[in-house]
Amino acid sequence: MEKIIIIDFGSQYTQVIARKVRELGVYAEIFPFTISEIELKEFNPKGIILSGGPSSVYAKEAPIPSWNINDLNIPVLGICYGLQLIAYQNGGEVNKAAHREYGRAELIIDNNDDLFKNVSQNSIVWMSHGDRLTKLPNGFKAIAHSNNSPICSIRNIEKKMYGVQFHPEVHHTDEGKTILSNFIRNICNCTDNWDAHSFIDIAIEKIKSQVGDNEVICALSGGVDSTVLAVLLHKAIGDKLHCIHIDTGLMRLNESQKLMDLFKQNFNMSIELIDGSETFISRLQGVSDPEQKRKIIGKSFIDLFEVAAKHCNNAKWLAQGTLYPDVIESVSVKGPSVVIKSHHNVGGLPEKMGLKLLEPFRELFKDEVRNVGRELGVPDWFVNRHPFPGPGLGIRILGDISRDKIDTLQKADAIYIEEIRKAGLYNDIWQAFAVLLPVKTVGVMGDERTYENTCVIRAVTSIDGMTADWFAMPYNVLATISNRIVNEVRGINRVVYDITGKPPGTIEWE
Repeated sequence: MEKIIIIDFGSQYTQVIARKVRELGVYAEIFPFTISEIELKEFNPKGIILSGGPSSVYAKEAPIPSWNINDLNIPVLGICYGLQLIAYQNGGEVNKAAHREYGRAELIIDNNDDLFKNVSQNSIVWMSHGDRLTKLPNGFKAIAHSNNSPICSIRNIEKKMYGVQFHPEVHHTDEGKTILSNFIRNICNCTDNWDAHSFIDIAIEKIKSQVGDNEVICALSGGVDSTVLAVLLHKAIGDKLHCIHIDTGLMRLNESQKLMDLFKQNFNMSIELIDGSETFISRLQGVSDPEQKRKIIGKSFIDLFEVAAKHCNNAKWLAQGTLYPDVIESVSVKGPSVVIKSHHNVGGLPEKMGLKLLEPFRELFKDEVRNVGRELGVPDWFVNRHPFPGPGLGIRILGDISRDKIDTLQKADAIYIEEIRKAGLYNDIWQAFAVLLPVKTVGVMGDERTYENTCVIRAVTSIDGMTADWFAMPYNVLATISNRIVNEVRGINRVVYDITGKPPGTIEWE
């Protein structure tokens, strides 16, 4: 399979590059700049993209690969820091810009033969840099400029090496997709061979090879990821798959029953249902710290699966629907990224569990998993469901957790989702949910004073969960949601709407 390798130098947009390349029908994978030249060539990429990053190439601890870009004999596109690295290794000069360039800027194209083919002469791009190229590297020519960057893009046709000072991968760059397509298709000569169908074929063969004659336990949470995973695994290994769903007590209203009905009505698969609510809720009693909550929930999952695994004598694997954003946010496995928060289904599994981890979706983004689900026949109404965190309502109840609080939030959340479905807004939103705050406010209901909890409702739009914008909910819908929650859910007397994007916030509150 043709592939593009992305070298990560710490840019906040590195994962977006991978997503954009895959949208163009070519598989892309991210590796840290510490990858060796031998390892890089073993992957036999059709092209390499060097990401941006916060460092200066002249800094003492700058991320510089052990190999020289010139020795690869593979088409290369350097973005921002990647451009500066190309210049640094080829005799160019990079200096501090007189004015730091951040945000939209006008790019003036000086040559549109290849990288900028079919791109407007004056195109809007997204800049994010403090350094800029001041001297062309040997053998390179400038092919675009901006008012602040006289050398904004370079190329060496013989070496098939290109660099841009801006970020073509972000949606703020108007014609970024065309630029990336020119590099991938016209310069790297890649063809469209990456889609849900091709992933399924490759994944099934890989699963069969990994699992062999052993059996697999699938951690079926009830979300889209683990559900699609279960269907994929069953297609690959049939009855060697054992699906186990644990009702944590932290699910959405009637969630476990809906999941059982889905498999009963659509797939010939058996699922073992375990009521683990007492275990989870008792262990979380008195715990307020969100990281501690996540770790307790993660350990509780592992403990219960350890017990379940003993009933499957030949089970050697635990399958989980871990996604790329989970991995990226949890631990810096691909490059110099910052840990945002831990996820219960990423890393940290104790050796005592005696099961190896099987994560076929580890390199996929959410929308890619949805496409895989559709290809496998999972109903649209389920495939299009909003993401639900592994720790469930445990991280949507701020502060300590009790059964009463869970019951309160389940009812409020169900009303919220019901109303946005009625308004025809559900599929316009990436994720919508309610949060119960440990904050009480004074209210008046039925001429009586109340002193009850505050409920936050949140809705965001996103492509892959890496970044998100708050959803502009119509006022009349907000009014209906607020009135219903306050009137129908005992324990809540105030509803507020969250208008924070990601960044600076995260999508979940904890």
